[in-house]
Amino acid sequence: MSRHGDAEQFAQLRRRMVDTQLRARGIRDQRVLDAMASVPRECFVPDAGRHAAYLDRPLPIGEGQTISQPYMVATMLEVLACEPDMTALEVGGGSGYQAALLGELCREVWALEIVETLAQRAAAVLDDLGYDDVHIVVGDGTDGLSEHAPYDRIIVAAGAPAVPEPLQQQLADGGRLVIPVGSRMTQCLMIIDRDGDEFIERDGIPCVFVPLIGRHGWRDRYP
Repeated sequence: MSRHGDAEQFAQLRRRMVDTQLRARGIRDQRVLDAMASVPRECFVPDAGRHAAYLDRPLPIGEGQTISQPYMVATMLEVLACEPDMTALEVGGGSGYQAALLGELCREVWALEIVETLAQRAAAVLDDLGYDDVHIVVGDGTDGLSEHAPYDRIIVAAGAPAVPEPLQQQLADGGRLVIPVGSRMTQCLMIIDRDGDEFIERDGIPCVFVPLIGRHGWRDRYP
């Protein structure tokens, strides 16, 4: 099939994903739906997995990491409730897909990824797609990125044993943090809103993410 044919086929799969996996299952935020209809998910998975890019499941991206299930990505972004003038921090940049979606929803995005090879690949894809306001940084995401704080929105794409204190402190007043918290095997999505020095927590849906590795997360030493 020609490159044009591939692009059209993926565009059809993208539209079907939005209609059948997202809208039909209750995602209502039109900006999130539009972003997921726009960002080419197939560009963020290894070539061998491109045929499965729009299936409703996580996919391996190498280094023991995954790109999350589209429905879970949309759910987290809907809860995050981004506005166009906001700045966002993503912890666990992975493939760069969610960072690209945040780039559609926010003014500027910083994404932290602890695995250098994944960060380099994500940065290259984002650059190719023209996401000039999305920045990938190699580092321990549990420490946040203090030099660009505070952030209006922070989203964590890995499961933490507890909420990392640096992320709470780098959240702007009136900001929101969305993070999976629990055991290594299963977590609950937590939504944390900052009101001055107070952090108001509420629980979201059950979920399963790869572990959040770092000084304020699971303390595995990454190879």
